[in-house]
Amino acid sequence: MKKPYYQNDSVALYHGDCFEVMPTLEAGIFSAAITDPPYGHNNNNNDLIARWEAALGLKDKAKESKPRPIPSDGPEATDNFERFCQEAARLCCCCCCGGGGGPDPQFARWSLILDRYFDFAQQVIWDKGKMGMGWHYRRSTECILVGYRKGLKKAPWYSTSHTIENIIRPGDYGIRKIIPQKDDHPTPKPVELFAHFIRLHTPEGSTILDPFAGAGTAGVAAMRTGRKAVLIELEEKYCEMAAKRLAKEPQT
Repeated sequence: MKKPYYQNDSVALYHGDCFEVMPTLEAGIFSAAITDPPYGHNNNNNDLIARWEAALGLKDKAKESKPRPIPSDGPEATDNFERFCQEAARLCCCCCCGGGGGPDPQFARWSLILDRYFDFAQQVIWDKGKMGMGWHYRRSTECILVGYRKGLKKAPWYSTSHTIENIIRPGDYGIRKIIPQKDDHPTPKPVELFAHFIRLHTPEGSTILDPFAGAGTAGVAAMRTGRKAVLIELEEKYCEMAAKRLAKEPQT
């Protein structure tokens, strides 16, 4: 097992390709994979992530915008998502992952792939509020796909509330969308979004896995909810960003 890029008492962050690191991880130590794979959004070929200033109508900033390519977010994206699901099913009891929205029905394709390796449980819609990315039907929602290990007698569910819906409305659980700045990771997610699913599907003291860690949001959420995390990130600049961010979090 390679040495972590960063480590504290709660989080181990690895710099590398998740498809090389995940096979070296021990099965049975993870309660859930809670992650937002950066695949299938066509980010490298359209005017959204690559040029979000223009997509948001920020004409002054659009002139300064630069492409923000995401590795492997091309024709290989669907195959990569299946590779992730296959390995996650070996390691984790539960999988909560971003399913995107379009322009093609990515969430539908990914739901079918997830169901090959997990028992597909639910599609949760995150309503981010107005106004979303795009031009015609502006993307104001995202999908989160949830699956449980096949054959489980009891689903990994740790909420005692009977009011959990499959829609997260603006402001629910303190979740609010983030408008990425030019120096941010191109697809940041709120800590509270990760924390919501961590609380629902994992017990305190357990360990989660995020193979697409970006700037370390899942690790921050794990620390704030009394869990541990193993993170993997391909790009070193985001590992550096995540390490600095995690180091600022109080140790529990």
